[in-house]
Amino acid sequence: MMSTITPGFVPSWHRIGGGRPSLALSRGTLLVLAAGFGLLGVAGISIPLDAQMVVYLVGMVALNLPHGGYEHFENLRRRRPDFRLRYVVGYLAAVAGFVGLFVVAPVLGLGLALIVAMAKGGLGGLHVLEATVGTGHLRTRPQRYLAAAVRGGAVMLVPIVFWPETFYSFSSLMVGLVDPGALAPYTSYFEVTRPAIAATYAGGLVTHIGLGYARGGGRSWLVDAGESLLLAAYFAFVPVLIAVGLYFPFWYSARQVARTNHVRDDVGADQWDLLGDNPTTAALRAWGIAVAGALATFVVLGAIYLTVPNPLAGVELLPGAVAFWSVFISIIALPHILVGSVFDTDRGIWYVP
Repeated sequence: MMSTITPGFVPSWHRIGGGRPSLALSRGTLLVLAAGFGLLGVAGISIPLDAQMVVYLVGMVALNLPHGGYEHFENLRRRRPDFRLRYVVGYLAAVAGFVGLFVVAPVLGLGLALIVAMAKGGLGGLHVLEATVGTGHLRTRPQRYLAAAVRGGAVMLVPIVFWPETFYSFSSLMVGLVDPGALAPYTSYFEVTRPAIAATYAGGLVTHIGLGYARGGGRSWLVDAGESLLLAAYFAFVPVLIAVGLYFPFWYSARQVARTNHVRDDVGADQWDLLGDNPTTAALRAWGIAVAGALATFVVLGAIYLTVPNPLAGVELLPGAVAFWSVFISIIALPHILVGSVFDTDRGIWYVP
């Protein structure tokens, strides 16, 4: 039985070689974006906020959302019907619970949304590392959790430090979907929390890289250290809306494809495959499942839209859509992690045999 973070994983030789285009694409894309926006910053050139919001929505809606459905599909395709039913029920229950929390306590809901984004990036990234180059330099469970925290923390903690105004503005809009102004009482603490977050994350990053070198080093450490530094630089130099909007499709999703290509397809229960062996039948079923998944997603989206008091936070369409989508994607990502991985210890969305 595989735990969410398994110490001492070393990939077998047959996994090395597949999925490299996805890894090269993700690393190269973030490197180019970080360097390009870094140069723009030096030149004093800024990107209009409207353009940043459009990039965010395109990245998160058109590019990243379909991958979430793909992860669920891959996880469920060879499972018994009773498992699939429990999975769906658990997923909907988690969605309902998160919506309830956000409506009753929007500031707490915002905090959970930030944690969800970091957990998804950090845990998912660690499983990619396991499948592609191994994690021999991560010798203990706390060290592995630190690695996940550093990778995931880059997604939200680094933008808080380098892009505070944009981060806090849209955080206020997210809370404003339920209670406009609810974040205002906490603004006086921002000047204290920002340097504290900067020091904590920098210390965690240095500790993670140094400890990994001391406990084994090697190729896995080199890749891990390089990617950790790349993530920190990317979220420091790229405006937060663009950074988050492009991170999930071009880093998280692309790298999960690489992980899928590396791991063995030995997941058992072939008799329960949703697609079947006949190519025509498989194509029709895949189309039907995709349509059903899309419809179910938009039903959930509509239900959340009708539940929150101010679905566009009382502002113009574009910033309101960014705020609403940020809340929506966090709500459906929570069970994505809990039900699809943490509670599914045999084979979850980040399966590594």
